Amino acid sequence: MTYLLRRIAYALPILLGVALLCFSLVHIAPGDPLVSVLPPDASEDLRRQLTALYGFDKPFLEQFLHWLLRALHGDLGTSIATNRPVMSEVSVAVVNSVRLAAVATLIGFTFGCLFGFVAGYLRDSVPDRVASFLSVLGVSIPHYWLGMVLVIAFSVLLGWLPATGAGPNGSGDWGWDWEHIQYMLLPAVTMSVIPMGIVARTIRALVAEILSNEFIAGLRARGLSDLAVFRHVVKNVTPTALSVMGLQLGYLLGGSILIETVFSWPGTGFLLNSAIFQRDFPLLQGTILVLAVFFVMLNLLVDALQTLFDPRIQRN
Repeated sequence: MTYLLRRIAYALPILLGVALLCFSLVHIAPGDPLVSVLPPDASEDLRRQLTALYGFDKPFLEQFLHWLLRALHGDLGTSIATNRPVMSEVSVAVVNSVRLAAVATLIGFTFGCLFGFVAGYLRDSVPDRVASFLSVLGVSIPHYWLGMVLVIAFSVLLGWLPATGAGPNGSGDWGWDWEHIQYMLLPAVTMSVIPMGIVARTIRALVAEILSNEFIAGLRARGLSDLAVFRHVVKNVTPTALSVMGLQLGYLLGGSILIETVFSWPGTGFLLNSAIFQRDFPLLQGTILVLAVFFVMLNLLVDALQTLFDPRIQRN
């Protein structure tokens, strides 16, 4: 419990720093945030009114403190482009991104573990070389390029899967049936390639190191079966594997702009892309802040799970 409380105490200044950095970077970016709502022949009086309405006429520190105070109460402002609450738009996008990232992480973690254990147990063999090659290939291939290739192959040429969207006829409603899942397959597989390669390479190195330890030879000398030895290997690999999986899930949530844009998936990446091109400061700040908070909370959850599998972490 002390370890988790200490981790939470460390997370609070991180969140404050992320909020300040997010607010600062968006404000120092070039361009006029009101360009998307002002007509080309807008008068100077109208520009001043809108500037005062969105608080852009106040000092930077005052703007930040006002924005942070409202964010703590769940108010992330109003989108300049759509005039809708930022929280309502971000909440829908986050649910879609979490759904997609969770499926992609599950695919990547499953195949990454499979390749990693095969390569670790069968070092310097043909399966090891094949698994290692696929891992390196997965990390090296640009995922947006892979996404376009999959669209051409499975949507254009074969016609098996839809190319874009999150549901039939552009519907935003989701259901765990084939009619909706088929829209998720291509983006999920595309997103899973990088975490699959990272997890496979990490587990392969861990398994190879664990199998070379003396305690493995001792377990076999005591007459334990291969399955029992495998359980000990899995137990030692699990804390690191969970840490890598948690980081990859966080990266998929924050770094999926290109993939969600390629597949027109209505998640946070697609929302960030729209906010950047529309110079929608409130929407951009709110989306980045929610993703940062989610990433920190996810790391805290992974830390808690690690202590369950390896109690020695609590003493560090």
